[in-house]
Amino acid sequence: MVVRDACPACGSPLFKKNGHIHNGKQNHRCTTCGRQFVGSAAERIISHEQRTLIEHLLRERISLRGICRAVGVSLTWLLHFMVERFAACPDHLHVRLPNRPTDVVILQLAAEADELWSFVQKKANRQWIWIAMDATTRRILAFHVGDRSRDSAKALWAKIPVVYREQATFHTEQYDAYTGVIPAERHRAITKKARKTNHIERFTNTLRQRVSRLVHETLSFSKKLANHIGAIKYFICHDNLTKTTALPV
Repeated sequence: MVVRDACPACGSPLFKKNGHIHNGKQNHRCTTCGRQFVGSAAERIISHEQRTLIEHLLRERISLRGICRAVGVSLTWLLHFMVERFAACPDHLHVRLPNRPTDVVILQLAAEADELWSFVQKKANRQWIWIAMDATTRRILAFHVGDRSRDSAKALWAKIPVVYREQATFHTEQYDAYTGVIPAERHRAITKKARKTNHIERFTNTLRQRVSRLVHETLSFSKKLANHIGAIKYFICHDNLTKTTALPV
């Protein structure tokens, strides 16, 4: 049990009573920074094993409140932990680039691009997930969350590693937004019957099944765009790390 005689945020001893919380405990409010807190709180340490389990559960199709019930942590603690883990994900998504741009690599580099519909807070606020994948290694090269315009296609293209932008052949569906963004000599706009985008379409289906925020008719939808992007990035980074297919050399 921790007895507080000062604000836990700024350390100020100046605070006053501010009603009661849901369980009847006396609530206080710091007159310096405005932080609200209770005078006594249980000191509970989340073990390393619990944190590791939560990291795994954040990549599975389970709601945040479901994780709280399963592991026995508070929603407030989980939200802070989740944001920390999302922020720790690197922008390069753990992509493994070819070692050297040899002629063999130039002939073999191929990529696929596709879009996935999602929403944040309400279905009227549509957010499209643009994804580019290496067709050989199945690793995600880049992703972008935005609208379904050519500007989002440009944003995705800018995030793709330079070696792929300069050397890879990209297969996409026949969607006009890619026209003029991907160089024409390396862009192949095809139909689904050509089966040149089946790998990335399989991955978008995996996203639907594994990330609860993307499930159709879900109650676990994102309330904040930053957390929506963070959850997708968190899953992609781990997925890239676990892919074992080798790059051409």
